[in-house]
Amino acid sequence: MTSYKTGLNFALELDKTDELSHFRSQFHIPKHKNGEDCIYLCGNSLGLQPKITQSYINQELKDWAELGVEGHVHGENPWLSYHELLTDTMAEIVGAKPIEVVVMNTLTTNLHLMMVSFYRPTNKRYKILIEGDAFPSDKYAVESQLRHHGIDEKEGLILWKSREGEELLRYEDLESILKEYGDEIALVMIGGVNYYTGQFFDLKRITELGHKYGCFVGFDCAHGAGNVKLNLHNSGADFAIWCSYKYLNSGPGSLSGVFVHERHAYDKNLNRFTGWWSHNKETRFKMRDDFDMLPGAEGWQLSNPPILSMAAIKASLDVFKKAGMDNLISKSKKLTTYFEFLLNELNHKSIKIITPINNNERGCQLSIQVKNADKSLHHKLTDVGIICDWREPDVIRCAPVPLYNSFEDVFNMVEKLKLILNGK
Repeated sequence: MTSYKTGLNFALELDKTDELSHFRSQFHIPKHKNGEDCIYLCGNSLGLQPKITQSYINQELKDWAELGVEGHVHGENPWLSYHELLTDTMAEIVGAKPIEVVVMNTLTTNLHLMMVSFYRPTNKRYKILIEGDAFPSDKYAVESQLRHHGIDEKEGLILWKSREGEELLRYEDLESILKEYGDEIALVMIGGVNYYTGQFFDLKRITELGHKYGCFVGFDCAHGAGNVKLNLHNSGADFAIWCSYKYLNSGPGSLSGVFVHERHAYDKNLNRFTGWWSHNKETRFKMRDDFDMLPGAEGWQLSNPPILSMAAIKASLDVFKKAGMDNLISKSKKLTTYFEFLLNELNHKSIKIITPINNNERGCQLSIQVKNADKSLHHKLTDVGIICDWREPDVIRCAPVPLYNSFEDVFNMVEKLKLILNGK
């Protein structure tokens, strides 16, 4: 275990020995008004743009300009099968088999599509269990599914809440909920990494608990994909969804990833919404054949994919492939532990880290609670060139991303925070 020290020189030494440090130069870093690079700690909200992204998109624009519709089969990267170019690397990032992964649609759309298949309410088993402080869009989505099935959301929604005076969720409380209501719960749907606290949940443990009581289990891994080792296949989860614009750096509003466990791959009786892109590729364009479902996650596709968005995803995934998830996770733990060390060294009575101390229970995000603070603190940080994230009522979310953040970034952020907290 690294023994950390205070002072800029130590941060610079850590950067010198960082084997991934060269990846920083492969990203566009936003500039502060003074012309210097910002300290960008907001990859948990929107990842930075890889410099190769523009050329990847330009290639598809070139093929569209020069080939028109023929780009579907004769382009540099034929559009008909373009989504397949993303599958292997995306599957590796989330710990899945290629047959279990597809990139399509956007995050909440995919959550609804998964609930069509994996939320099957009956008169007795109709409830959905989520985190008490789930990301709002997840809560809105599951509430609307309950209403769609004629169920009062207040009756049908069960919340796994933290205890009074605590921020993190306890598994024994989840066990108690399932013990009491398990035979009434149709779906357990949890965020793989909680957006607010940064708590990384034990997906396998939650899945086994849910399955023990006959529930389907799914995860929203928007804050986990590209950030932590999800090991989705080994978790046994029925499904997972994630966006690609946070840690996966694919650009604002870009496409979502979907995982469906291989045990469901060939189940043609599993209810789902379908479209022509979930139809057998060999007969898809005969147009008048009866529906013939594709096996695996591809069988949940609806429409032909948006190529320009996928080109941006491909650019980022190619960077990930070169860096390697194991290497990224290793650096992430060092960065975040160093960040935690520096914050603790401040010994400032107003700040508290609410993210788990155990770095196996978190990704690269640290959520810093600042007593008696309001959003003016966030504005002050922005004014001195720190781009981070504010969440009401009093939390700064900071994510030192291993692909493009340095140990010097972390050091300088804490120094600037210290000056602001001390009124300087």
